[in-house]
Amino acid sequence: MDASTTPPAPAAVDPAELLADPYAGYARLREAGPVHRVAGTDGLPAWLVTRYEDVRQALADPRFSLDKANSKPGGYRGLALPPALDANLLNMDPPDHTRVRRLVSRAFTPRRIALLREPVRRTADALLDAMAPLGRADLIAAYAAPLPIAVICELLGVAEEDRPDFRSWTDALVVPDPARPERTKEAVGALLAFFARLLARKRAEPADDLLSAMIAVRDEEDRLSEDELMSLAFLILFAGYENTVHLIGNATLALLQNPAQLAALRADPDRLGPAVEELARFDGPAPLAIRRFPTEDVTVGGVTVPAGETVLLSLAAAHRDPRRFAEPDRLDIGRDATGHLALGHGIHYCLGAPLARLETEIALGALVERFPRLELDVPADRLEWRPSMRTRGLLALPVRY
Repeated sequence: MDASTTPPAPAAVDPAELLADPYAGYARLREAGPVHRVAGTDGLPAWLVTRYEDVRQALADPRFSLDKANSKPGGYRGLALPPALDANLLNMDPPDHTRVRRLVSRAFTPRRIALLREPVRRTADALLDAMAPLGRADLIAAYAAPLPIAVICELLGVAEEDRPDFRSWTDALVVPDPARPERTKEAVGALLAFFARLLARKRAEPADDLLSAMIAVRDEEDRLSEDELMSLAFLILFAGYENTVHLIGNATLALLQNPAQLAALRADPDRLGPAVEELARFDGPAPLAIRRFPTEDVTVGGVTVPAGETVLLSLAAAHRDPRRFAEPDRLDIGRDATGHLALGHGIHYCLGAPLARLETEIALGALVERFPRLELDVPADRLEWRPSMRTRGLLALPVRY
């Protein structure tokens, strides 16, 4: 973050280009300049930061607030959620963020995540067992989506018979249909009602699960508000499901399109851990970090961004920045991809990162072990991506095996 220059003119950004091939679109912007004035995800003006070092610094800079209250009047609108779902870590700054994260970390322990390894593997094997006789499947619907749903419900303590259609709810929030605005309101109402029932049940019958542990933190110490408790449950479900589905799906596609890398992984399964880091860098589930609002005028990449403006940090551009990663458009599971930003950086580093890594390692390992002849069932250029600037994920991934 260097000396200030004249603010740039609005960049010519074609949303269709960024949806069809975000890496080419963001690369053009990155090489044209480190900061651009663009239309944000809500259609209002925003500042887009594209280069790795600037993105990484901004992620950890306390002057970039996540609290929407720091947006200037008439600025960022974003998704309207009720307080019972909105009082979560993605909208908080210290000291509230510090307090809530410390409390939830006491429930979201490494031991609890480690205990999920066997359930995750059992679920993966069961899903692959169901797929095996068919010879072909949509890998998103049959595997990448149901696996994280099962895992996050196991973590929260949601009984199988009580698991509603989380995918339709999250789709309605992440990719709202302008022609059907009532669908988003219905999804929000369904989520509120579901979590109210679930919290009441867990209070009456606590168990050895994350939600019961979070309720104990809230009720015994009275340091989480009821809105914070419900919002955390929502965030864990939403982020834990949504991001992992796309991480698994995108990683599988990347391996199928790079058969030499897939063969190397099959030959040495011990490379799974580093491979997941590289796959998260290469085609992660979030092209953009969650929006931020400067609490004062801040200079980024030589451009002064005024206080209260919306700032978008392009992870997709940063991860393909040749200043940080050599030959960034090449998938290389032998690469040292540490330092990627797919799971965040600084105080907002993803609380569920160990779980996301665990699920993705197990999902990919079980898949490539079970189906040695796995391949795409349609040409890659016929694959359809979700029409969202916020997430990078396939609508379907047809494969045969």
